[in-house]
Formats: sequence, structure tokens, C-alpha cells
Amino acid sequence: MCTTEIESCSVQPIQMSNCIFFVISPIMLYLLHPYAKERNLAVHLVWIMMVFVGIFSMYFHMTLSFMGQMLDELSILWVLAIGYSLWFPRRHFPSFVKDRRTFSRMVLIITVISTLSSFVKPTANAYALNCFGIHITYSLFIELRSCTDKRVLRLAWASTGLWVLAISCWISDRFGCSFWQKLNFCYLHSIWHILIVVATAYCTTLVAYMDASLEIPYSLPDLQYWPQNKWAIGLPYIVLKGNTKTRKRC
Repeated sequence: MCTTEIESCSVQPIQMSNCIFFVISPIMLYLLHPYAKERNLAVHLVWIMMVFVGIFSMYFHMTLSFMGQMLDELSILWVLAIGYSLWFPRRHFPSFVKDRRTFSRMVLIITVISTLSSFVKPTANAYALNCFGIHITYSLFIELRSCTDKRVLRLAWASTGLWVLAISCWISDRFGCSFWQKLNFCYLHSIWHILIVVATAYCTTLVAYMDASLEIPYSLPDLQYWPQNKWAIGLPYIVLKGNTKTRKRC
């Protein structure tokens, strides 16, 4: 990428783009709180960790140090691990895993091992993390094959599109640094930051909605957008239209 461990092409725009983590995260914490309160308060850990991703990313791009790089990448790893623990569909669990608690422990052990092994070959970390993104996209595709809800499918396509755009910016910045420097355009990494945070907001809402539909169907989950639902654009979140009486009937 144009911001390497050796020199920075343009640190200031990258530092400014890190602010998106501190803007979107508290908004998503607030919007997803009704769902988290009904399902599992651990859902908040995803966006709490996203704040740490922003902090460590800012630290890394300020110092361009090895420790900053590791903190940045490992914080992303733990965001993914929390997401897997909370939302990976039960029907795709390995045959020897009987419940989500066991699955979460398995994910924890794998994540700890991955954290330690990441120091062996740090240059491979970013590519490994992006492979997780590919697996998440594939898993969503499998889950949505039989979906006919246009609102859910629109959110899925938006999530995928944002992720593809974000990865395209990251790859172009990583391997085409000299080209973009000649054009005096050193903002791709900043755009990557913005796109990946928004993509995370879309993706987490999508998987949380699918989880709510399967695990707490009595809550009657629905998708809406902030700040104006009628726009069908903005930050997506879940509204629970069910109540205690609905739960008892279920």
C-alpha cells in the first residue's frame, strides 16, 4: 500500500479517514442495541472492537511501526472472530460441535493460535484477513440462495458491492502505489477505510437480521435505514416488532 512500514505517501488524509471508525461505531451500537438486548449483548463487542481498530489504525499510520501494524491487523482478526462466534449459522457447524457455546470456544482457540502465529510471517496477515472476507461472502451467498425478500437481497448486494469496492481500493493502493503517486492521488487507502467501515455496518446488520429471523423469530425483525427509512440508503439496522406476548404465543 502507499502507506508502508517505510514511508507514507500521504499520512494526513489517512488519519482523517480513521475518524469514520469513531463516527459509525457509536451510531451502530445505538441502532443495534434493541437486537443485542434481545439476542445477546455480546453483539456490542463487534462495534466496540471496531473502535479499537480505528485507534490502532491511527497509531499504525502515525508511527509506521511493526507493533502498530500488528495491533491494526490483529484487532481486525478479533472483530472477525467475534462475528463468527455470534452469527455463523448453526447448520454449518462441524458435526462434532453441538451448540454455539462450544463453537465459540473453538473459534476463540483458533483465534488465539492465529494471533500468535501472525508474528511468524506478518506480511501474510493482510491477505489472510481478506480471505476471511471471501469466506464470509461465500457463506452469505449460500444462506441467501433461497431468499425472496427484495429488501434483504438489496442489502446483501449493497454489502457485497461495498466490500468489493473497498478491496479494489486496497489492492490498487498496495500494488499501484507508484502509479497513483505520479498522478498525485494518494487517497485510495483513505477511501478503503471509509468503504470498509460502511461495508461492515451493512454486513453486520445483514447477518444479524438473518440470525434474528432464525434464532428469535418471535421478535419479528425488520430492516430499516438511518436517518430516514424511506430513503433505503444510509446505515441499516434492525427493528424488532415483536413483544413478550408474541414470544409466549411462539
